[in-house]
Amino acid sequence: MPSIGPRGLAEIASKGEMKTVIVAAGLAIEQGKLLVTQRKKDSSYGLLWEFPGGKVEEGEDPRGALRRELREELDVEAEVGGLFDAVFHFYPAYPILLLVYRCRVKKGSPKPIGCHALRWVTPGEFRELSMPPADDPVRNRLGAFDRDVPLGE
Repeated sequence: MPSIGPRGLAEIASKGEMKTVIVAAGLAIEQGKLLVTQRKKDSSYGLLWEFPGGKVEEGEDPRGALRRELREELDVEAEVGGLFDAVFHFYPAYPILLLVYRCRVKKGSPKPIGCHALRWVTPGEFRELSMPPADDPVRNRLGAFDRDVPLGE
């Protein structure tokens, strides 16, 4: 895809040709380990690791979207808590607003249904993972995690 300068982006955005995609992702930490999923090989940023979740559909509540995505992609029921972080990132194809919520697996054991793989990782392993650019600010804010993340704000 050819590079588009800031002026071109402004023109595209003003014409309504580029819509921000809202993505809801989960921050699930249990016993000092964080749940991450690996993108499918044939997807954009294929085989990179990310926080589990997915796109929020038109008119859908982000927390509800996260519960739906975790059910569809990992076959678990999740309790979704407060917002941990929000990141706006401009990818070449479209901008995204990444909403990362604290969550907890309530029922089931995660299975890689809608992703290539999944892992529960320690803080050291987490720092070494290759992740999409939008996830980096969240990773930096999270830092070390040695206990479960409370669901509250």
